Amino acid sequence: MTGDRKYDDEEVRQIFEAAARPGEAALSSGSPTDGMTLAELQDIGAEVGLSPERVASAAAALQSSGIPAPRRRQLGLPVAVGHVLDLPRAPTDHEWDLLVSALRETFGAHGTVSRNGEIREWTNGNLHAYVEPTQNGHRLRLGTLNGRGVALNFGGVVFGSLAAAATVMFVLSGRLSEDGPGALIMFAAMATAALVTNVIRLPGWARKREEQMRQIAARTLTLLAEPPAESHDQT
Repeated sequence: MTGDRKYDDEEVRQIFEAAARPGEAALSSGSPTDGMTLAELQDIGAEVGLSPERVASAAAALQSSGIPAPRRRQLGLPVAVGHVLDLPRAPTDHEWDLLVSALRETFGAHGTVSRNGEIREWTNGNLHAYVEPTQNGHRLRLGTLNGRGVALNFGGVVFGSLAAAATVMFVLSGRLSEDGPGALIMFAAMATAALVTNVIRLPGWARKREEQMRQIAARTLTLLAEPPAESHDQT
């Protein structure tokens, strides 16, 4: 049941953001938690005037729009995000075309469409959307990887390692004061620049992509809410 489920910190943020009235700042649960139940969320919301019904409605909307996939992290930073949504039924050819249009509009990318049996695919580089069969029906699986972020993390580690290795080499050779400072500063600066860039960029990128995926999930549910129109199916 919804009330027994525990919501993680990101889901808590989304629920309070959805429950807040227009013009109000979204609530935060404060420090990181091990998860919060619906009753706990309602207690927090009540402290600032949010009705239990409004919080419950926001939680139900979050649950019905699918499940965010666990973020893949590298050096503690998110580099890949995803979203999985169980579908009420498989989309028709026309509905799939509408979904592809929504994907192109939301992500601002044309992408490539393909089909392999019951699996429909839309891909644009590391960004992908699959409609695929499951044991109980069909699901929409969205995901993306920030390739630049992975590369910058790798570069930061490499240049940081070079700086450390150069320090050891110059200390052992007794040449630290002569030749070391320039090389050490260069490697350290390159490592810092790569990692700081990711610290600034990646959290915002992950939040934006997750929000876009939630929008796609919501539009997909709306699209498939009605029985399929026979006239749009291809035979």
